[in-house]
Amino acid sequence: MAWKWLHRWLGLVAGTLALVLGITGAALSLDPLRNAWLAAPAAPGLSVATLAQRVQAQVPGLEEIRRLPSGMVVAFAFDGDQPQAWRIDPATGARLGAYQPSMLPRWLKNLHRSWLAGDAGRIGSAVLALAMLGLSVTGLTLLLRRMGGWRQLAGAVRGTLAQRLHVLTGRVLLLVLALSAITALWLSATTFGLVPLDAWPEPDVHSVPNGRPDLAPGQLPLLQRLRVQELRKLNLPAADDPQDSWQVSTGAGQGWVERYNGQTLAWQDATPAQRVQDWALLLHTGDGAWAWALLLGATGLSIVLFWTTGVLLWWQARRLAPRIADNSPLAQADTLLFVASEGGSTWGFAQALHAALVRAGRRVHSTGLEHFCAPPGVRQVLVLAATYGDGQAPAHAARALERIARTPAGAAPVAVLGFGDRQFPAYCAFAEALAQALRERGWPELLPLERIHQQSPQEFARWGEALAQVLGHTLVLDYRPRLPPMSELTLRSRQDFAGGAGDPAVILRLSLPQAGRRLPRFVAGDLLAIVAPGTAVPRYYSLASGTADGFAELCVRRRAGGLCSTFLHGLQPGDSVQAFVRPNPGFALAGGKAPLLLIGAGTGVAPLAGFIRGNARRRPMHLFYGARAPERDFFFGQELQDWQADGRLHSLHTAFSRAPGGGGHVQDALQRNAAQVGALLAGGAHVRVCGSRAMAHGVAQVLETLLAPLGLSLAQLKERGRYAEDLF
Repeated sequence: MAWKWLHRWLGLVAGTLALVLGITGAALSLDPLRNAWLAAPAAPGLSVATLAQRVQAQVPGLEEIRRLPSGMVVAFAFDGDQPQAWRIDPATGARLGAYQPSMLPRWLKNLHRSWLAGDAGRIGSAVLALAMLGLSVTGLTLLLRRMGGWRQLAGAVRGTLAQRLHVLTGRVLLLVLALSAITALWLSATTFGLVPLDAWPEPDVHSVPNGRPDLAPGQLPLLQRLRVQELRKLNLPAADDPQDSWQVSTGAGQGWVERYNGQTLAWQDATPAQRVQDWALLLHTGDGAWAWALLLGATGLSIVLFWTTGVLLWWQARRLAPRIADNSPLAQADTLLFVASEGGSTWGFAQALHAALVRAGRRVHSTGLEHFCAPPGVRQVLVLAATYGDGQAPAHAARALERIARTPAGAAPVAVLGFGDRQFPAYCAFAEALAQALRERGWPELLPLERIHQQSPQEFARWGEALAQVLGHTLVLDYRPRLPPMSELTLRSRQDFAGGAGDPAVILRLSLPQAGRRLPRFVAGDLLAIVAPGTAVPRYYSLASGTADGFAELCVRRRAGGLCSTFLHGLQPGDSVQAFVRPNPGFALAGGKAPLLLIGAGTGVAPLAGFIRGNARRRPMHLFYGARAPERDFFFGQELQDWQADGRLHSLHTAFSRAPGGGGHVQDALQRNAAQVGALLAGGAHVRVCGSRAMAHGVAQVLETLLAPLGLSLAQLKERGRYAEDLF
């Protein structure tokens, strides 16, 4: 919890100021590219002596030659009292043009380094760099927790769009940001003299006039040995000071040369601090490595996205923060409700449960799972636990298992309810670990462990009914999710199917709103949430289309007593519905050319049909489809044949369980085509399964059998992002 709290506030405070540094840094990153473009390259073997002799012949009043990190050679001279600076062609010593750094980069550098506030601004920048280093460390810690460690750091990212963008930018940005912060701290330390760059004073050397004229640069042995690529700065001896000498600076050190006889008067090697300074300047500014500079610039711009998504996630968590009414003090409670929630959404379920128990006459104390305890007098203990990342506890409950292990078992029975997403390999793993720890510790069980997929209100209500039975109370769980703004969609057309066993189905094609509140971008496999009139809880249906198709298409089977399915089956063209889109990133197709093995039954074929519909690039897609009878519920039958004809669907295998000779169930079709399925799996195919849990269980058994000879398992495919389910 401390890591997340620290990361959040560092991001909100320091991150806001870092936007300025990111934007100015991105602008400054173009300067090394510009300098490299303007630089005339020196021949690899060109000596400093030859360069100096050429420039001296071309530039009157020459006093200094510098080779900038970009490779540009600049000559500084005086014409009378007027200073001059020229870009030089090392091949001839000729002047290419005046060297005049742009005022805008100079202003941006001043803003970037000191906020236009002198030393006070530089101190502020150093403090900000320290804060950004802390932000990087805390961010990397949280990222590793979310992804499940170093080995999974580069794995597929799941979650909402804001979460995915924040993690994806963070995976690259945090490392570069930490490097920039460290180098900025070093540069600040050298600027204020906290780290001395010169370990020894400059030697007291001078030339001794002997009546002879100055030697030409080409006659100086030290300058003859040095290559131009090594040069930093070369100072010529002053004409009005006969004791002045040549002074040359390189990355390796600096030397002084007698002007009359060419002897090297002194040489000082660069100190370790000077060498670190050179690297710090290169890594922080990119000056001298334009490709790295552009990467730094891209990183600076990505700070805007990183900060924006971070603020959005903070605001969402703040909006979902718990507000528990009628929360009894711990000492007076007869029912304890402990909650573990990463983003805050599980607290919404806790509020509904708390209120229902209070209405039933219970004295309930609700708190975070990190406060787990069981004082005397408690009758029941309830735990609502979300799983975070790869089977981990939410940050605030990271040590809950340790706390349970230290807490003596009480007499009060315990019920654990897990919240998670089946798309993650470790679905509700933290809740499972809690239930096991409580069982091993000796706590009696009130209810077996139950799991809630994607915060389903319907599954929560069913669990509430089971809880009410064992408690002997009537519990009305009035859970009302906080719904996003709705859009109005109009029914364009419908296609009816008789279905089987009295459960007809319909394919509904809804026109997207052209005015008012439009739906955000969606893809096949995302969920369309429909709120039927007179209800507050949405029902989610897998989309068989994407935004690019220009419509939203659903396949809905009418359930006995189902309010929303009955409402949808009663729609006629021209009628409208209120809806919103909920992303389903765990089921979305990954990019690439790997073949796809699509397995579905009944209305579960809808998102798979959407994948095929959008397969404009003709990626190999193979569909195994189970239904009851071809004349009653062969959904998308004609479309599938058309898509197979035009190459969007490579193969279609059907199984009709209630038709004579229909081939049984979809898992039977997989078994009949074991050779093809095995070859697809061996070739790296990605698998998507949609339909009922019973169907998925049978499919999983067949796939496990086919994977075993390959040395693979479904668990391994899930870890690698190759297998995902969308079940109901």
